[in-house]
Amino acid sequence: MKTIIIITGLIAAIAAVVAFRKSQSKTRAILVAATPASFYDLSYTAIDGSTVKMSSYKGKYVLCVNVASECGYTKQYTDLEKLYEQYKEKLVIIGFPCNQFGGQEPGDEKTVEQFCKKNYGVTFPLASKIDVKGKDQNSVYTWLCNKASNGVGDASISWNFNKILVGKNGEWISHFGSGVAPLSADITGNLK
Repeated sequence: MKTIIIITGLIAAIAAVVAFRKSQSKTRAILVAATPASFYDLSYTAIDGSTVKMSSYKGKYVLCVNVASECGYTKQYTDLEKLYEQYKEKLVIIGFPCNQFGGQEPGDEKTVEQFCKKNYGVTFPLASKIDVKGKDQNSVYTWLCNKASNGVGDASISWNFNKILVGKNGEWISHFGSGVAPLSADITGNLK
């Protein structure tokens, strides 16, 4: 009798896992299908509420970074600003504030903007707060994180300060984890 109960429990658990994965796959498929095929068809809401079209960055590299003010990696703002200043003729950095990892970006847009300018002298563009994963994933990140959308690679945003580089022609180049320093050769070596 115990064996039957255990087997029944295992079957029920496996069925629940399969159903959950199918649900996630369907949600992801819907997000990907609704995402424009070209990076330049995307837009984002700037921290001041205006709409910015990615097409305004044609001919430049774009480094998208999910940022947070209360993270151990927050000090990367310093090197992100240095990178931006050093390569601003051919590179745009966009900081996408996100509160999905440890609740480390709790402030509103005005608070985030003031924090970045006051503490790190940030002059590169900042977006309004977004979700970079999950059912409410912003369309920019749906494109950045899904090979089905960008045609090149998948990326899993695992923590704050992940970086994804897009090329001068709107092509997906690479994903860099939080531990990759903004001024590292991993990133700068791509800025030809």
